[in-house]
Amino acid sequence: MDFVWSYIMLWYTTATINMKQMNNDTPPRTESIPTHKPRPMIDLLVSILIPSIILMKFSDPEHLGASGALIIALAFPLGWGVFELIKYRKFNVIALLGLVSVLLTGGIGLLQIDAKWLAVKEAAIPGLIGIAILISTYTPYPLIKTLLYNPKVLNIEKIEIKLQELGNTQTFERRLQNATYFLSSTFLFSAVMNYILAKWIVTSQSGTAAFNEELGQMTLLSYPVIAIPSTLMMFVILYYLWRTIRILTGFKLEEIMVTQKEQ
Repeated sequence: MDFVWSYIMLWYTTATINMKQMNNDTPPRTESIPTHKPRPMIDLLVSILIPSIILMKFSDPEHLGASGALIIALAFPLGWGVFELIKYRKFNVIALLGLVSVLLTGGIGLLQIDAKWLAVKEAAIPGLIGIAILISTYTPYPLIKTLLYNPKVLNIEKIEIKLQELGNTQTFERRLQNATYFLSSTFLFSAVMNYILAKWIVTSQSGTAAFNEELGQMTLLSYPVIAIPSTLMMFVILYYLWRTIRILTGFKLEEIMVTQKEQ
């Protein structure tokens, strides 16, 4: 789940800046669909801390048992993800993959599938995202334009008009491609570290209390070992992108953020 947490923090950064800009420009308006407010501490609590505690402390037969603890622990991130998808009506492929990842973890534990497949699963999802981002650079629709350089956060039309006026469009496209490579590398880093961490920590037979405890330990360790470095890498990519726009267009950040009026 660490790659999902990295994406949450990435979205939190862009969304928070965007919300501040909107609040400074216009008074709030009533919307039929609630506006998603970033809550990283709640995400951390529901996705990592609570499940880890349940898995490590309540998997023994005297409490919830191996299967019961696994089901309840995974119900928190799964339920929270479904709740946000329904409430805010925002389909997000990476968030959806996070839910799939939770279901696969539950399947491995409940069906007592060999624990080696947990390491494969942990590496596969962020790895596939990283490869997809890399492949997208050779298509007309690079994924970085969905994840970072998108019209919900930045005034793309304003930026592109200025780039054309100054003759910097090709330079910007090259740097945007570099940012795509950097973004892909964060998910590939997550995939490699996920695999190493899972193989190192989770060694017990799935479906047992020991397996649950090790799964909880892995989830806790993934935050400082993988999620924080991945998040910092994404912040660097954001800074690189914003600095590129400033150098090539002369715009300040507040001049290119989408405001509520423009939305």
